[in-house]
Parts: sequence; structure tokens; C-alpha cells
Amino acid sequence: MDIAEAPLGRREKRKQEIRSRIEDAAYILFQRQGIEETSIEQICVEADVARRTFYGHYPNKHALLGGLGISRLYSQMGPMLQELMANQPTTRDRLEAMIDYIESNFAGMNEIDRQLIVIGPSVIAQDRETQAELGNTAIEGFVGLINAGRKLGDINTDFSPEILASVVVGTLNILTISWALDKGFPVFAKLEEARGVFERLICKDSP
Repeated sequence: MDIAEAPLGRREKRKQEIRSRIEDAAYILFQRQGIEETSIEQICVEADVARRTFYGHYPNKHALLGGLGISRLYSQMGPMLQELMANQPTTRDRLEAMIDYIESNFAGMNEIDRQLIVIGPSVIAQDRETQAELGNTAIEGFVGLINAGRKLGDINTDFSPEILASVVVGTLNILTISWALDKGFPVFAKLEEARGVFERLICKDSP
């Protein structure tokens, strides 16, 4: 059984590597020349993959846009939380560093990122399984952070970890979508408000 499973793992890893290469190539081209002006053929050349390989991952360009949009929303969350847990000693420090990290990301985003973030959720609107998977992954990540805080003894235990995690994820999603839809949305001011809300709601002995 172990011998049969190992090649499957390698194939899955290779699949993810190619998918990432396609997405990275597309993102570079979108930034360089715009979404509408970028063709699937150009993406294949930039990614150094055959067209049939592209279609093995995405049925069309719209699906690719959705995949990139979801990546912009969710793909960095897991690594971010792992880094926070490893490098910050308290839950308050982790939440502070999280908001700093998110603000830094927003500072580096532009109009292409806005478009991708708006497109992403619309592509999976009819795919309940993917929606559930993404939502559960996000919630589980923050539940882990909160449970770690419970072990440290610096978490408000009036509410369940699942509810607290839902508040964090829901707030961050709403702020991100609001920013993507409205150039004038004061996302940095709202993130600072969220910083205070999260600390007061989640941490003990908030000032």
C-alpha cells in the first residue's frame, strides 16, 4: 500500500507545481499588459506549458481568473498563521502582527488585484463544495490560533474558538471585498478598527 501511495503523492505535488506556474505566469502578464489583453496562448508561453496542460487545470480563462482571485484571498493565510504562531509569543502579539501583515499586503496591491478578488468568489458561486472547503480551512486556521491562546491562558473564554474565528474571518473577508469593489474604501482605517475589535473580543486584559 505504501509503495502505491508514494507515486500518487508525487503526481499531486507536480500538479500543484504546474498549477502555480500557470497562475504565476498569468499574474505577471495581467500586471504587465492587462487581463483582457492577455491570451491563454501567451500564458502558456510564459509558463512554458502546452495548451492541453493549461486546459487540464483550467477549462477557460475565466476559471483561471477565479483561481487567482481565490489565491489572492486565501492562499497566504495558512503560511501567515504558521509564521505568527512560530514567531510571536502571545495571542495579542499574533493578532497585532496579523493586521500589520495584512496592511502590508494591501499596500502592495493594485487594480489588477482588485479585479481578481472580485472575480474569485463569483467563479465558485455555484460550487458549494469548494466554498465550504475554503471557508472551513480559513476558520480552522484561526481556531488553531485561538486554541493555542487558550493554552497560553491569554484568551477570553466567554466565547467558543469557532465563533471568535468566524468573527475574524468574516470581518477580514468583508473588508477585502469592500476594498476590491470601492477604490475609496478606507481599508487601512477599517483594519485599525478591526485590530481593536479583535484584541478586545479575543484577548484577556485588553487596555
